[in-house]
Amino acid sequence: MNSPVRPDRPWQRPANTADSDFIDLKKIWHAIWSRKWGIALLVAVVGLLTLVLVMRMTPIYKAVASVLIENKAAPVVSFQPMVESPELSEYLQTQLSLMQSRGVAERVVRDLNLTEHPEFDLRQQPGPLIDFSALIAKLTGEEVEPISEAQVMDYATQLFMERTSVWVEGKSQLVYLSVAMADNYTAAQATNQLAQAYIEAQLEAKVDMSMTAASWMNDRLVSLREKLQASEDQLQAYLDAEGLVDLNGVGTISASELSLTGDRMIDARRQRAEAESQFRQVESMRSQGWERLSSVPAVLGHPLIQQFKADQAHARARVEDLSRRYGDRHPAMVSARSDLNAATASLRQQVEQVVASIERNYQLAVANENSLRSSFNENKDRIQDISRKEFKVRDLQRQVESDRALYDTFMTRLQETTATSDLSSTNARVVDAAIPPTEPSAPNVKLIMVVALFLALVLGIAQAIIREILDNTFKSSEEVENKLNLPVMGIVPQVPRKLRKEVSHLFERSGDKRFCEAVRTIRTNLLLSEANHPRQVLVVTSTAPGEGKSSVSANLAFAMGQLHRVLLIDADLRRATLEKAFELKPGTPGLVNLIGGNARLEDCIHSVGNVDMIAAGPVPSNPLELLSSPRFAKLLEVLKGRYERIIIDSPPSQAVSDAAVLSTLADAVIYVVKSDSTLIPHVQKGVSQLQNSSAPVAGVVLNHVDIEKAKKNGQFRGYYDHYGYSEQTV
Repeated sequence: MNSPVRPDRPWQRPANTADSDFIDLKKIWHAIWSRKWGIALLVAVVGLLTLVLVMRMTPIYKAVASVLIENKAAPVVSFQPMVESPELSEYLQTQLSLMQSRGVAERVVRDLNLTEHPEFDLRQQPGPLIDFSALIAKLTGEEVEPISEAQVMDYATQLFMERTSVWVEGKSQLVYLSVAMADNYTAAQATNQLAQAYIEAQLEAKVDMSMTAASWMNDRLVSLREKLQASEDQLQAYLDAEGLVDLNGVGTISASELSLTGDRMIDARRQRAEAESQFRQVESMRSQGWERLSSVPAVLGHPLIQQFKADQAHARARVEDLSRRYGDRHPAMVSARSDLNAATASLRQQVEQVVASIERNYQLAVANENSLRSSFNENKDRIQDISRKEFKVRDLQRQVESDRALYDTFMTRLQETTATSDLSSTNARVVDAAIPPTEPSAPNVKLIMVVALFLALVLGIAQAIIREILDNTFKSSEEVENKLNLPVMGIVPQVPRKLRKEVSHLFERSGDKRFCEAVRTIRTNLLLSEANHPRQVLVVTSTAPGEGKSSVSANLAFAMGQLHRVLLIDADLRRATLEKAFELKPGTPGLVNLIGGNARLEDCIHSVGNVDMIAAGPVPSNPLELLSSPRFAKLLEVLKGRYERIIIDSPPSQAVSDAAVLSTLADAVIYVVKSDSTLIPHVQKGVSQLQNSSAPVAGVVLNHVDIEKAKKNGQFRGYYDHYGYSEQTV
């Protein structure tokens, strides 16, 4: 969410998201193009240095040989049954590592006596510029130990391994070996010897492995035979001890009985569950009387209970019918009540019999289930005992079979190893031997030069872009309006070096047409912005010294003098410039004398052309107090009555507070900004201080603009048309 705009800082406008994400490629291109010669110089210097360094490098020759490595399907000696061979790529990677091993490298170094070669001899290598170990030994009186043969061998081996390369192209079994050296003939010889050393190492390894395996298997075979005999004796002893002949028949009979008993036990468990359910129903109602027991579903479902309940209901209905016609002592009523009591007693007796029957059924079901469970457990224990014996027998049998298979395997492998005739063969052979190379492989001059020039170009472009990003100054009127939200009153071009000493007289003397036209533009914009409210008192200020505010004030005064009666006041009491620029007499009375009451107004006014001027006068000790005094305000009122335009050259806003004081007495403030020099935050702070003092800042003058540079960067397109003349008229 964008923050609100502060009224005292109009340049702080909400950022447009689309604009913030937009990369101005044209601006980046102009930044690079404006520094093209610096980038070209950097590329040229880097290219020259790189070429010199490359020419000083020692050329390195790389000899290449090719070796075909075939993957063996099975090793010579194997201690386990045949399995699938590993992937070819894994096997080749292993062989590549063996080719680059230290053992093979030491073999090549010894065979070719590379310890005596200048490239590999440690004793012939140049030492450090300062040998601190020798220096310390000399100072302490100790003897320097000579280089041993082991150190020479280790150095040569390590260096040879570093210069050795092995690789495979594609998915083929063709392996390429190369050795890089300054001597092309020795490189080819070392490459061929490397391939031969690898093949010889493989042969020696196979012979050693076969001999070791045969010796070990002879010893192992005796122990395996003894172990097989022991396992067979143990199996036979167990069978004799347990009296086992055929466990399968006994186990089958017992399993059938166990299955039948299990089925019967499931039926008994179901019957016991039904009897228990009825028993629990009756048991829960026993304490509530026999009438509640008669309502239990297990009792109520009995046919006799249903019949007796029907008799009781019939007797009760007869009693109720007679009770509506007769009294309690009527013989019919007495007979009916006697029948009802008899039916009720019969029902109660029958209910008690049914309840007792339910209890007996439950007890019988429980006893039957327990009996079947006991029989089932007995059969299960018997089967488990048979299973344990069977497991033990099978375990002993597996042990015998395993020992026999291992013994047979070792016997077969020993016979194969003894009878084999290809122990001296290898699965590697040289396809193409290395020949002495004629062209060096390193350094790659073209590649190094291209990379160096490319990196230099990238570095130069990056430097140009970074400088452009870090250049936080105003360079165009669009930047001024966007950053300060103030109109640009004019763009003042940079004057030639020979005219800079007379910059305050340029408009008066028409010294530079571009400059004069820019001043007229400032005057025109100022007059057009007045409308019906003329701005009589103008204050010209800047952010810091050296931005050209005094020259703008003087030339604007001469431009205004063509139309109005103008007075130019030098209010920069600390660093006056008017007296020196217009060659006034030293000690000329000025503004300080007028405010202090030490001089008359007529003595302080000096006419130069069509402009009257008041110099600053002697440097006071309290300039701010003088400018903020009522006498200065009263003097300004007097001068307003005599002049149509009063232009005040104010001190910089960031250096002192004089500009803020003068702006309170002005009708308009013109803020001068030096192009490509003053930092944007400093200008924003200066404008903010003036606006906090309610200063009427009318606009900004962009001064010291390098037109040629701005034109190349595309910042002021049509600049000459903007001023109304072509470049040829300048």
